[in-house]
Amino acid sequence: MEKLYHIGIDDSHKAKYAILPGDPGRVEKIAEFLEEPKKIGQNREYTTYVGKLDGENILVMSTGMGGPSTAIGVEELFMTGVRNFIRIGTCGGMNEKVKPGDLIIPTGSIRLEGTSDEYVPKEFPAVPDFSLTTSLVEATKSKSYSYHTGVVQCKDSFYGQHDPQRMPVGKELMYKWDAYIKANCLASEMESAALFTVTQVLGARSACILNTVWNQERAKMGYKEEKNLDTSKAIEVAVEAIRLDIKNKRGV
Repeated sequence: MEKLYHIGIDDSHKAKYAILPGDPGRVEKIAEFLEEPKKIGQNREYTTYVGKLDGENILVMSTGMGGPSTAIGVEELFMTGVRNFIRIGTCGGMNEKVKPGDLIIPTGSIRLEGTSDEYVPKEFPAVPDFSLTTSLVEATKSKSYSYHTGVVQCKDSFYGQHDPQRMPVGKELMYKWDAYIKANCLASEMESAALFTVTQVLGARSACILNTVWNQERAKMGYKEEKNLDTSKAIEVAVEAIRLDIKNKRGV
């Protein structure tokens, strides 16, 4: 096949699994966890490496920020033969128990973004694949890392979260934020709902693991905590989860 328009790669990689960070700057770091990593593409926000893990070819491709670029990346990777997707990302904590550096493994995502609306009606839930999520949980437990499972909020506007008072719809944003917290939403990020929805529609599998950078709600409560930008633990877990998935033949 010809190289696809947005991601700039074809199907010669022969990989069934893809690890998806948002930031192109994280791709090489993740690829170093694989055997024989090599760069095979770079176009727009999509930087792509391929490597091996337990005999399987594995892709690492950045998706950029937000739902639209995530959806395009997943759609085109699916066209090249990828069927299993794990997103490695960052998030901001919302629940008081979520601390900087904690890992979040979403079991569902609030579809506050707009991309998934062009795939399914709003009533349709955005949920990850159960078995791939189970692999992430098992891998996290094996490393004894602090983690949480539960619902996350997926939004389109970073500054709508961090400066809602400035927005003309600020009252609505703050009302919903408060409602999500009362419903025990764990954290906020920007890509999971699109990932879960697109893979559901395609008949593929996806899951997500997030590093908590900071928790603005804990800060409001008086906790003095430094931001944690280190995604190493999330990377280790994602790689180990793929090992488990391959070993247990859970993939498609």
